[in-house]
Amino acid sequence: MIKPLLQLNRWQLSRQISILLCLLSLCSLAILSGCQNNIPQKNHITHLTLWQGINPPANRDVFQKLVTKFNQTHPNIQVDSLFILGSDMALPKILTSVVGNATPDLLVYNPGITGQIVELDAVTPLDQWWNEFPHKSEVFPNLLEELKLNGKLWSLPFWNSNVGIFYRPDLFEAAGITQTPKTWEELIAVAQKLTLDKNGDGRPEQYGILLPLGKGGWTVFTWFPFVLSAGGGIMTDNYPNLNNPAAITAIKFWQQLLQTGVATLSPPERGYEEDAFFAGRVAMQITGPWSYITKSPVPFNAFPIPIHTTPATVTGTGNIFMMKTTSEKQQAALKFLEFIVSQEFQTPWSIGTGFLPVNIKSLNSPEYQNYLQTRPWLKVFLDQIPLAGSLPTIAGFSRISENLGRAIEQTLLGKSSAEVALKQAQERLEVIWGDMSSP
Repeated sequence: MIKPLLQLNRWQLSRQISILLCLLSLCSLAILSGCQNNIPQKNHITHLTLWQGINPPANRDVFQKLVTKFNQTHPNIQVDSLFILGSDMALPKILTSVVGNATPDLLVYNPGITGQIVELDAVTPLDQWWNEFPHKSEVFPNLLEELKLNGKLWSLPFWNSNVGIFYRPDLFEAAGITQTPKTWEELIAVAQKLTLDKNGDGRPEQYGILLPLGKGGWTVFTWFPFVLSAGGGIMTDNYPNLNNPAAITAIKFWQQLLQTGVATLSPPERGYEEDAFFAGRVAMQITGPWSYITKSPVPFNAFPIPIHTTPATVTGTGNIFMMKTTSEKQQAALKFLEFIVSQEFQTPWSIGTGFLPVNIKSLNSPEYQNYLQTRPWLKVFLDQIPLAGSLPTIAGFSRISENLGRAIEQTLLGKSSAEVALKQAQERLEVIWGDMSSP
């Protein structure tokens, strides 16, 4: 296949810009690394630097208390948790740290980065240690599959979650709706009843559902359950395959929600915000149990992602990597990983944040079961765990996500049909994949 010259030059230019960004951040990361490496090693204490981007701040507070507990019970290990990944530059920061040999000892991120840091030889596989770990049976086994690449386990699950649809029971009741929708067709019908033009000006003051606008990761993440429910995906044999019937069907369904006037779009790249839900301007929103909705005073409940051909959702697993450092630090890091997947960590973490536990004993503990009694909506997400698919973990997934997100955005804005937008996205990826594989 002959590569279109213009697209190839844009890809090369993008790579040069990325390299420049990495170089610009390298100095600051080197300074940070120097500070980390110069921490005095008194009394044979092994210091571990952990990078994380845990949000909201209340969840960071929960995590810090648990890190402090670990440090107090392991006097020869000191974990220093640093919040440095909370911006759009998180990925460049991580990749720059790899290029500059200034990686942290532990990294809390998401599985989507696995392919890139494995390709850069920056992370240590955990298979041998995990196979010998005496408590591995306590961790939900299906969560580990998402974290594997090329048959190896590269990280451990930190938290578990998936997406459903939160709704306002008060608005459902006012519209005379007594059953939550179970299919795509029922979702449209319910959303129509919830869309109200209260003052007769031709513009609804209340919409049935909010859809995310933008080409960022949140749009792709919350759309992904719909392509899974349509019986498809976005990869074939580890190669991007966006232009397929299931993907077209899933985008067209979102487009149908907009064209029938029952959905409204979020502000650009802010589909995760819940202000419209709180204000009653939308009655339904796609999100997960970590949501601010669960901590708000407004009435809410949740139901599973409606079905097209098969029940499905997408996992929102957070994970923790052990980066390549010294043998001493890695031995200490493994102790912290044991703590992360233990009932001792998972029960207070899950209760404090709303994430689902990765530890089976934690899920069945009296403390967590009592917690569930006060939050029955959580059962929706617990029941969806076996149905959850995951986004790919291959190197280059960020490019797939970006181009897929652009196709979704163009379709929702009416700039292109789903077929044309996905065809163009696939063509761009074929140029990129060809360039990545060339010597």
